[in-house]
Amino acid sequence: MAVDYSDIKSRLRGSITPVITPFKADGAIDFEKMNSLIEFQLANGTHGISVTGTSGEPSSLTLEERGQVMVNSLKVINGRVPFVPGTGSTNHEETMQLTKKAEQIGADAAMVIVPYYNKPNQHALYKHFKTVADSVEIPIIIYNIPGRTAQNLHVDTLAQLTKDCPNIIGVKESNKDFEHVNRVLQRCGRDFLLFSGIELLCFPMLAIGGAGSVSATANVLPGKVAEMHDAWFDGDVERARKLHYELMELNDVLFKDTNPAPVKAALAMMGKIEPHLRLPMDVPTKELQEEIRATLNKYNITLEYA
Repeated sequence: MAVDYSDIKSRLRGSITPVITPFKADGAIDFEKMNSLIEFQLANGTHGISVTGTSGEPSSLTLEERGQVMVNSLKVINGRVPFVPGTGSTNHEETMQLTKKAEQIGADAAMVIVPYYNKPNQHALYKHFKTVADSVEIPIIIYNIPGRTAQNLHVDTLAQLTKDCPNIIGVKESNKDFEHVNRVLQRCGRDFLLFSGIELLCFPMLAIGGAGSVSATANVLPGKVAEMHDAWFDGDVERARKLHYELMELNDVLFKDTNPAPVKAALAMMGKIEPHLRLPMDVPTKELQEEIRATLNKYNITLEYA
């Protein structure tokens, strides 16, 4: 019997925050801080939570750690908002294992990235995603981020996948090609869930029929990002547009270095985490940290370490 995905498609809307993975000085995952970050998100109106995506440094985590982060996060969220962990990897078998883990623990959907570094062709990408989707019943959100994977999932490939795999219900497009994202909805259907992973396109994607965004900026200012979506869904286009422009300066500074380094620096200044990334990633330069601090002050964000 076919699985009905209409309920999760109706609930999976708005600002889905890709929560970072906080580390202690010795490199261990700081689950206490992570729990606090999730509670911070929920207290500020975030509509959904994702972990172990790009902002969660998945390539710096072991397979076991990724599973631990998923299980822990699901427990903290406790059904209050949809939970969509990132389960993709450059390794096909790891992707299969993590996606099955997400289904097993009861996640609402799994976000599966285009494999990075390998640069598979479109035929191979089709086989990869179809094999993963066919192995589970959990809804799949494909994650297309050409700037990090060095390969773009073509609209034709995505359209064929959505036709052949009923549980592929959406895509996160971290894609600056706005013509491409328009054609996603044209080819995959207007009810296909389109999420923006490009901060400056979060509002424009709503305008063409997008379902929401997965924005790293929401780690720092979740209330404003959620409010922009709420305004749009409430029909207050002018307020949504105003918030879009209001967020631009913060968006810009948080991407002057590779994500999530600036976001982690900002959260550390806010006293929410320790400023640690696992090598080969590291914190931003002192100059950029000063710029981040000045920007946070402009937004009247309370800083514990001024």
